[in-house]
Amino acid sequence: MEISSKENTQFFSNNTILSVDRSSFKSESSASKGKQSCCGGIKIFLGALSFVYFAKALSGSYLKSTITQIERRFDIPSSLVGVIDGSFEIGNLLIIILVSYFGAKLHRPRIIGAGCLIMSAGTFLIAMPQFFMGRYRYERFPSTVNSTVSISPCLQDKSQTPLSALEKSQAKINAGCEKEAGSSMWIYVLLGNLLRGIGETPIQPLGITYIDDYAIEENAALYIGCVQTVAIIGPIFGFLLGSLCAKLYVDIGFVDLDSVTITHKDVQWVGAWWLGYLIAGVISVLAGIPFWFLPKHLPKPEGRKDSSTSSEQSKFITEDNKEQHESYQQVKIAEMAKDFLPSLKNLFGNPVYILYLCASIIQFNSLIGMVTYKPKYIEQQYGQTSSKTNFVIGLINIPAVAFGIFSGGLIMKKFRINVLGAAKLSLGSSFFGYLLLLSLFAMGCENSDVAGLTVSYHGTKPTTDYEQALFSECNSGCSCSKNDWDPICGENGVTYVSACLAGCQASNGSGKNIVFFNCSCVGRLESPSRSSSAVVGPCQKGNECPKMFLYFLVISVITSYTLSVGGTPGYILLLRCIKPHLKSFALGIYTLAIRVLAGIPAPVYFGVAIDTTCLKWGSKRCGGRGACRLYNSSALRYVYLGLTLVLGTVSIFFSVAVLWVLRKRSSPQDETLSANGERGTCGTNNRKDNFINSDCLIQTTYWPEKETRL
Repeated sequence: MEISSKENTQFFSNNTILSVDRSSFKSESSASKGKQSCCGGIKIFLGALSFVYFAKALSGSYLKSTITQIERRFDIPSSLVGVIDGSFEIGNLLIIILVSYFGAKLHRPRIIGAGCLIMSAGTFLIAMPQFFMGRYRYERFPSTVNSTVSISPCLQDKSQTPLSALEKSQAKINAGCEKEAGSSMWIYVLLGNLLRGIGETPIQPLGITYIDDYAIEENAALYIGCVQTVAIIGPIFGFLLGSLCAKLYVDIGFVDLDSVTITHKDVQWVGAWWLGYLIAGVISVLAGIPFWFLPKHLPKPEGRKDSSTSSEQSKFITEDNKEQHESYQQVKIAEMAKDFLPSLKNLFGNPVYILYLCASIIQFNSLIGMVTYKPKYIEQQYGQTSSKTNFVIGLINIPAVAFGIFSGGLIMKKFRINVLGAAKLSLGSSFFGYLLLLSLFAMGCENSDVAGLTVSYHGTKPTTDYEQALFSECNSGCSCSKNDWDPICGENGVTYVSACLAGCQASNGSGKNIVFFNCSCVGRLESPSRSSSAVVGPCQKGNECPKMFLYFLVISVITSYTLSVGGTPGYILLLRCIKPHLKSFALGIYTLAIRVLAGIPAPVYFGVAIDTTCLKWGSKRCGGRGACRLYNSSALRYVYLGLTLVLGTVSIFFSVAVLWVLRKRSSPQDETLSANGERGTCGTNNRKDNFINSDCLIQTTYWPEKETRL
């Protein structure tokens, strides 16, 4: 009995050992396979997410590049264009809470894929009005359109114009008026941009958390950095695409381009703005396809399965006890709801956080308004084409911003800058950036000489009302309209609102090569008895303007770099001055405040301010005010740069207050520690009770709930 029992025991132990060895071998092999599949799956997701970031950045920057094109195509003021631009933020805010809460519980890759489809649908919707609102009609005198009939620009007697031409022109106007009376096609652009905002919402929160959940710990930051780097490349291609499309006529493929009598240098020129949206929409569709084939979950990396530094989503989830997790989740949700108001009170009781939030809101108002209308400013101030403007911004300004953000992070790492140092670096960046921006006031161009608007027909500055000043003795015998905008350039270097207002009696040629003769107002400045000629299109700005534009580009690039250097230190300051358990909540409040108080209103009131500098408004076919045709260059410069600088200066005062609070909370011991390479804090104390109750805690290099944002 004893022998048999010993044999059975030995046999059982041997089998147990063998089974353990086999199971361990299987677990090792499965772990290696799981590691390989995990690495392969996360890299596929990383590539797909990077492409999506590229697609959304491209479409967003392309919208900025087409602001002036949309304004001219739909005949709307800048303030309304600002509303269209801000609709993206509104769409984003509509579902951000739902996506953030429910998204993590559902199939995240497929939600991102659905977001890409919605984003592409919105992009296609923006382009749709081009196919339904008819061909683009710019203001041109009938003689410049129909070369077979000789018509005098100065209609001293309306019988000079053939009845067939007048009736045909009037019929077209009436038909267009009936079509416009029923709808405002720009609404589709607004709704499309709103859809873009809705579709873009799940990409960042769900994509970044998916990487953080399933990437190896030491690779997570690298992967997120790769995604953000690709996101910076997107705007470069977006503005370059805008430059390419702005050179093509809006109705390319639908009309004979030889019949177009304006060039891309004319203020009435509208490029093929819709073409870029079709391209961006296709890219968004392609970017969303891979996410429909990615799994809901990937195998967890071995080092993170039982790690205490795993993400928030997997921190409380155990496969063994789902019931316990569900009951714990219900308790946790109840506790979260109960602690919401105390957490909010605690957060807004942190003076560093609230002051930095105010500084950021005001600074983003300044930057968003400046970036939105920068293409318009360059076009109107320096007489540049939309194509060249977008090319310069995409190839020079955007890389400068990217390099500045990278430099800020590099400086923080190389010199091991603490929180107080980060506040100083952020403040210094803003101060010198806006100081450089101040120099742009001296780098503007004077107003173009436009008879009746910026100069009188006698060559002096007009002192009367602009509309009344359009008429003079030299064109008193002509039947001219003050609402027309068909500029011609006289041989005296002065631009005239129309050939009729220039007193031109005859014309020769057709299309872009028309020359007007016997223009009584053109020769008035030099010799009243001499009549002169003029050509189609406005005159170029002064000889000094190209040089000023070059200076503007240099200062603009340096300013963009300087302001961007402070981005990373400022964000680190925000993270390190918040209690760890309030960090996610604080970042959510920060993002919400920036979108609501800066992203939506800034383009609108910047547009309203810019509209006040308009000298000549266009008129719609059915009556009413259209888009602005000519701006007062000096007033535009003071309004655009002045508003940007005033907001920037106010934000600097709040940044100084942040630095003052940090200095007040910091002790001499902290500065000594930071000089020896230790990390600084936002208000540290050696005593434990004060450390726990302080609003700003010491933060280490790594946080378990780390969220990375550019």
